[in-house]
Amino acid sequence: MHHAMKFDTALLLPKLSDMAAYTQAAEAIGFDGIWTSETNADPFLPLAVAAEHSQTITLGTAIAVAFPRSPMTLAYMAWDLARYSNGRFILGLGTQVKAHNERRFGVKWEKPVRKLRETIEAIHAIWDCWQNGTPLDYQGEFFQLNLMTPFFSSGPLPTGRPAVYISAVNHNMLRLAGRLCDGVHIHAFHTPRYLREVALPELEIGLSDSKRSRPDLQINTSIFVVPTDDIKPAAAHELFAKQQLSFYMSTPAYRVVVELHGWQETAWKLSKMARRGEWEQMPHAISDEILAEFAVSGSWAEMPGKIKARYAGGLLDRLSYYVPFNPGENDAAWRTTIEKFRQG
Repeated sequence: MHHAMKFDTALLLPKLSDMAAYTQAAEAIGFDGIWTSETNADPFLPLAVAAEHSQTITLGTAIAVAFPRSPMTLAYMAWDLARYSNGRFILGLGTQVKAHNERRFGVKWEKPVRKLRETIEAIHAIWDCWQNGTPLDYQGEFFQLNLMTPFFSSGPLPTGRPAVYISAVNHNMLRLAGRLCDGVHIHAFHTPRYLREVALPELEIGLSDSKRSRPDLQINTSIFVVPTDDIKPAAAHELFAKQQLSFYMSTPAYRVVVELHGWQETAWKLSKMARRGEWEQMPHAISDEILAEFAVSGSWAEMPGKIKARYAGGLLDRLSYYVPFNPGENDAAWRTTIEKFRQG
């Protein structure tokens, strides 16, 4: 490993009212970063509160849905959060899927890889204008941006432009991350083999396209864990992981991982169960062999060593556990795990 892995916490359902206390607790316990996701609330607003109540912790979105927002609104929001946090903000973007874009957000779904590429290029052009006074002139298929008067310019940041990460599962999106981004969000539905055989080779192609190398890109993910010495029994953690895995495996979005391991039959069975609404039965379709490919099990003190061994060879730079951090509920366990990651 070229450095110690960073250890973060991820909020699946961020609440503005909890953010101050949550952030203070996370920073006190020693997490390196906090990620918010876009599920039932806006992912940016909570990070403004988090920035106000922290000094050192990294704050980022994992992820904000890109297409419902224009490159300009994303550029302003990220710049403001970067300025307010003294450069601790990471803009994490993702495409989401067609149905959510069209039927939940009410926006067009078109050429997602190309449109995300243009979104990032446009944001970079806007930031270049604010930071260096470069005239704004971005000409793409989806965006033509060439108006920025001094009154509307946010002006330079002492910390320079924020990092941009994108979520990527498939070949083209991984390549885009390598070519254009500072980091990549790998979904929790991944295996070390998928990282070695699919993700890393594509990221490397993108990196070499932009004359960069592996250390120029941060790979971040969330990992399913089954702690064996937790306040909850290991069986409960196991069932939770199997529930999540069965849900992800029933959707076509993660087919790359399924096909790599030859799990098409299980995935097909789960899709049928999902269509019939058999949510209770679905976890039982995930075998212990499948679970072992995704989840790390062990004591809170053992898991970091197991993760480092499992992801050796530069597969990972940052991670969080796919287990909620609830301040005051299990602090000693989290501290134990964080200390072990710190030991490099």
